[in-house]
Amino acid sequence: MGQLFGTDGVRGVAGQDLDARLATNLAAAAAHVLGGSRASDSVRPLALVGRDPRASGEFLEAAVVAGLAQSGTDVRRLGIIPTPGVAYLTDALGADYGVMLSASHNPAPDNGIKFFARGGLKLPDHVEDEIETRMAASDGVAPGGAGTPDRQPASPGIPAGGFGRIRDAAGDAERYLTHLLSTLGSPSPLAGWRIVVDCAHGAAYALAPRLLAEAGADVVAIGVRPDGININAGCGSTSLSALQSAVTSHRADAGIAYDGDADRCLAVSGSGEVIDGDQILAILALALNESGRLTGGTVVATVMANLGFRLAMSEAGIEVVETPVGDRYLLAAMLDGKYVLGGEQSGHIIMLDHSSTGDGMLTSLHLLATAAAKGQSLAELAAVMTRFPQVLVNVHGVSKKKVAASAQVAAAVADAASELGESGRVLVRPSGTEPAVRVMVEAIDAGQANTIAGRLADVVRGAG
Repeated sequence: MGQLFGTDGVRGVAGQDLDARLATNLAAAAAHVLGGSRASDSVRPLALVGRDPRASGEFLEAAVVAGLAQSGTDVRRLGIIPTPGVAYLTDALGADYGVMLSASHNPAPDNGIKFFARGGLKLPDHVEDEIETRMAASDGVAPGGAGTPDRQPASPGIPAGGFGRIRDAAGDAERYLTHLLSTLGSPSPLAGWRIVVDCAHGAAYALAPRLLAEAGADVVAIGVRPDGININAGCGSTSLSALQSAVTSHRADAGIAYDGDADRCLAVSGSGEVIDGDQILAILALALNESGRLTGGTVVATVMANLGFRLAMSEAGIEVVETPVGDRYLLAAMLDGKYVLGGEQSGHIIMLDHSSTGDGMLTSLHLLATAAAKGQSLAELAAVMTRFPQVLVNVHGVSKKKVAASAQVAAAVADAASELGESGRVLVRPSGTEPAVRVMVEAIDAGQANTIAGRLADVVRGAG
């Protein structure tokens, strides 16, 4: 993979790493790579563009739309909409590709640009590399940088099919909402349930409360007043304390939390107990397996999946296919094996029968519907797996390349793995979405996990 794209698109601090010029040039390069075949036949390609509520999303949206239209692509602006909504509509509306402006769970100063190919699928590495190559060759913009000051982009002239036309299409979000509801087997599966939903002041703030209410739930909504700078701030799936308090104070049956672009969700039981992505994945896997809908009796998970999840799946006779961290790798494995369910601890769950990407709203709907159909609480369902203590330390301010090449780090990891033996795991990996190296230690004893994780984090700091 090149220098510009990470594991989930292009991401950085808005106005610095990711400015208007970079956004315009990136969009223009993507237009030629993703829509070039149609443009050459004098037929304008169609792109959908959505965003989350970050203040920087307004100028970045304008820059992306300008780059697309100048390159001969027609654009439908979807407005504020979850990332999986863009993916779904790209397929449902027959668009050539989709663009989402979001930095997901990152704080408000960050933003990002991610692309979906025809069918709503994330781009494979080689296509992202092709976009970077096109961008560098035609615009003088080096991958990973905001541009070369002394060289301006060459004028592309008038596209064969004419300049793209732009129109607002925020109403298309209704089609996405209708689709989500259609995946349920009954019209009001959540009747009698009181649900608190925390939308993180993000992209799901308008749609998620409606979704759960239309599924029959009595909904209490928090994190639904985005102002452009409060996204993910002390709320949502990265900060569950507000949701836990709201669930207990409202005597709700459960709580659901999304991140900024709603491609993931976590849950809280009626007593305030956190239900993480591994537990959600286990619940859904068992339910699908019981109904005979878990293709191949297999679920796909990442290397970060808790040891308790693996044991629970083994006891149920369900095979686990392991991938690197990132829902793009989950999806690749699912498509390759024709599996229908995959997910990761952070709450990215892919239900391939209904969505081509992780979808927090879809996941929450099916999680709650499963509990309601079984007549069980989320806490009772989550008890299907014992969560082993897992300590995650994010080490910032280090060079990912130096850490990856460090013999000292490799030796420390090997020593830690030997110390834990069969009762734990160690994983040190660069983050694909943040400038950090992640250190994960899993053990039966929480104190041992903390001690080893702290020791490894110190080694990583010294090496980077």
